[in-house]
Amino acid sequence: MATIVDVDTARAPAFGLKDDHAPFHSEPHTHTRHQILYAVSGVLSLEAESSQWVLPPERAAWIPAGVMHVVRTRVPIRLRTIYLATPLVPSAPPVCGIFGVSALAREMILHAMQWGPETRTDDPIAKPFFAALAALVPGWLADEKPYRLPVAKSPELARAMRFALDHLDEELSAEHGARAAGVSARTLTRRFAEETGTSWRVFVHTARMLRAMELLSSPKVRVTEAAYAVGFKSLGAFTTAFGEFAGETPKEYRRRRSAILGPHAH
Repeated sequence: MATIVDVDTARAPAFGLKDDHAPFHSEPHTHTRHQILYAVSGVLSLEAESSQWVLPPERAAWIPAGVMHVVRTRVPIRLRTIYLATPLVPSAPPVCGIFGVSALAREMILHAMQWGPETRTDDPIAKPFFAALAALVPGWLADEKPYRLPVAKSPELARAMRFALDHLDEELSAEHGARAAGVSARTLTRRFAEETGTSWRVFVHTARMLRAMELLSSPKVRVTEAAYAVGFKSLGAFTTAFGEFAGETPKEYRRRRSAILGPHAH
């Protein structure tokens, strides 16, 4: 059951919230505080500022105060969120960003959960702890990788993107996307360049790799199953493509994630 808290009127200048959610899709919303969004287990999708990101348990999101965003998940999720009053982060990054959750970042996020919305403003431990965490955020974001997808501006392109995301296990040529959008392949190609600055091919490939990361976050999914689920017929081709995208093989990715998360989730 999710905790119902008005985070914008909470007494504490900084605090954490622990929520275990069934699959959900939020309405577009903003907060007056900066936000760090992290899933201990499960996979989040975040949409904001004309981009969308996938957040398995080794990545967290920084959402600045006032930024409209949508959060959704297709699976049960254990969510850990930190809210920071804007004066606590005077040099706050002004745009959304994603950072890899190191062992230190993970432990700090989880440790922050002991201070809830009713924490006293003069708490002698909470105040320096959250100040230190806020100071580390810009450095964590400096290593952000381009694990994002663009968001469509027109309904035609939105249909094409949704079709791709729903059929990543199939062949996805520009012609397939164009039929789903109700436009010609030439128009789809032009729309992608104009609305996103990228191409249909790059969009599909990035979506495949992000979905693979999502799947590989589950210990129940084998590497071969992940490869087939994102449209690869050859495990070797998938391993090569994943390595070029993520900088590590699927097995290395899973091993590193397991090392960060440890044997038990908090």
